[in-house]
Amino acid sequence: MPRRRPYPSDLSDARWELIEPVLSAWRFERRGRALDFGRPPERDLRDMDATLYVDRTGVQWRYLPRDFPHWNTVYGYFARWQQEGVFAQLVGRKRSIVTDTTGLLLAALVTAASVQDSIAGTQLLDQVAAEHPRIRKVWVDDGYRQRLVEHAVSLGIDMEITQRLPGTRGFTPIPKRWVVERTYGWLMLHRRLARDYETLPARSEAMVHIAMTDLTVRRLTGENTSSWHDPTQEHQSLIPR
Repeated sequence: MPRRRPYPSDLSDARWELIEPVLSAWRFERRGRALDFGRPPERDLRDMDATLYVDRTGVQWRYLPRDFPHWNTVYGYFARWQQEGVFAQLVGRKRSIVTDTTGLLLAALVTAASVQDSIAGTQLLDQVAAEHPRIRKVWVDDGYRQRLVEHAVSLGIDMEITQRLPGTRGFTPIPKRWVVERTYGWLMLHRRLARDYETLPARSEAMVHIAMTDLTVRRLTGENTSSWHDPTQEHQSLIPR
């Protein structure tokens, strides 16, 4: 089938090469969860150009030019990508950490948000195996795939994927995983980590380690972790001068 005529909003081949792995990983994962009902995909993922056309021109979905796929199909993909966090993966960075069972940091890795969890997990496992050779058991969330379990075995580590209990509704802490989530909460007490301000991923990782160092030494000395402001100075701005 001949390629439709290009629009100025279309992705160049170079830009498509950066985006395609994320969309292909999304489709692969959906197939793995049987969400495509075993049917082959009907549309080329590069039809994301239609979504870019809407975003660039402001046209309503129903007014998409007819050489794009039907607007309902385009909107359907757009809605799924939004709901499943695909757009968030196309930009920004992602922090991955390993903690011990008390929540203390063992390893940290900052990558592009488009890097798959299994790839980041492989690097973290290698780091943990090298720096903490006595570790023999790890728990991970269900974002990691079976091949990461196999890699863990090759390192002499038993990896268990934690999942929500069947029938669970609403917010329920997932066994083991809540420990890592709590550590993320501790780290967010350091405002520099509330956003990623660093140019280099290595500098961003360093900020994570600095925050954990502060938390650890405070725990050792029995001091509380200070908040972002001094409570004694809270109302000073209201005092007339």
